[in-house]
Amino acid sequence: MYTNQFTGFGPQLRRLKKEFHGHHPFFKEFRRPKYNVPINIIENENEFEVHVFASGFTRDDIKITVANDVLLISGAKTLPEDYKPNFSRQEFPIKSFERSLALNNKVDAASIAARHENGVLIITLPKNEEAKTQEKVIEVM
Repeated sequence: MYTNQFTGFGPQLRRLKKEFHGHHPFFKEFRRPKYNVPINIIENENEFEVHVFASGFTRDDIKITVANDVLLISGAKTLPEDYKPNFSRQEFPIKSFERSLALNNKVDAASIAARHENGVLIITLPKNEEAKTQEKVIEVM
């Protein structure tokens, strides 16, 4: 029989969180991650394009915000109370998801645009002037 050497780590983490909550930065900001959806990021000369594969989520289910130079993409939908899937394996969310991307001061946040096509959310992040600067080759001496 296979046993996982890490079995029981969850209760230990909960005990530590309870014990140190408010006293250590890790536990102050600790939160259980939501389901993530896969993304692709394409970099062009003038923009970044983020493709979020949010299958089953409509454009009305999705919220995009920018705060503190972080792009937050989330989706949530209400399922019927009697909906009880019997997954033998689940690899994508059916109720909610959340993704965040640091913009690293490279994006003109006021010009961000988004569209929804065939279950794929496409977010266009125009580069700011600093991010458009040409690559500089440094000679090694």
